[in-house]
Amino acid sequence: MFSISQATHASKAVQYDDLLQQARALIADETDFIANAANFSSLIFHALPDLNWAGFYLFDGAELVVGPFQGKPACVRIALGRGVCGTAARDRRTQVVPDVHAFPGHIACDSASRSEIVVPLVASDGTLIGVWDVDSPVPNRFDDEDALGMEALCTAFIALAWTKRETAR
Repeated sequence: MFSISQATHASKAVQYDDLLQQARALIADETDFIANAANFSSLIFHALPDLNWAGFYLFDGAELVVGPFQGKPACVRIALGRGVCGTAARDRRTQVVPDVHAFPGHIACDSASRSEIVVPLVASDGTLIGVWDVDSPVPNRFDDEDALGMEALCTAFIALAWTKRETAR
C-alpha cells in the first residue's frame, strides 16, 4: 500500500493522485456503501501521516450521525451548523482549520486533536450525504493542497460508492 509519508520525494499533489488511484481500485468492485466507507476510512487513515481520526458523519435528514471511521470513539450526533463538521455540512464548503481551539463551537471528541479538515459530501442531485472528517494532533497539519486532495478523494468516493448504492435501490 502507498503511503504519503513514505513518498516524501513526490509533490503532495502527486501523492494525493496516487492515493486517489488506490481508493478507486479499493471500492471499484464493491457495491455496499458502508463497506466502501469503512475501507476508504482505513486507507486514508493509514496512508496519511499525523492523523488521529478519519471518517464519515452521515446525514440522516436531521443531523450528522457518526459512520465508518478509524481512530478513538467519536461523538455520535452533530447538529447542522455546530462545530467544524456541522458548519461544513450546513455551508457545503470544505473547512480547513489550522487550530481547532480557535474555531468557535469546536466539538472536542478527542482532546488530542489540534487541526482538522472537513469535506462536505453532496450527491450529484444536490442531496447532502454527510461529511468526511479528518483530525490531526499536529497544529496546522492541513493546507489548501490537502483540501484539494481530500476533495478529489471524496468526489471519487461519492461517484463510485454513493452512485452504486443509489443504483442498487
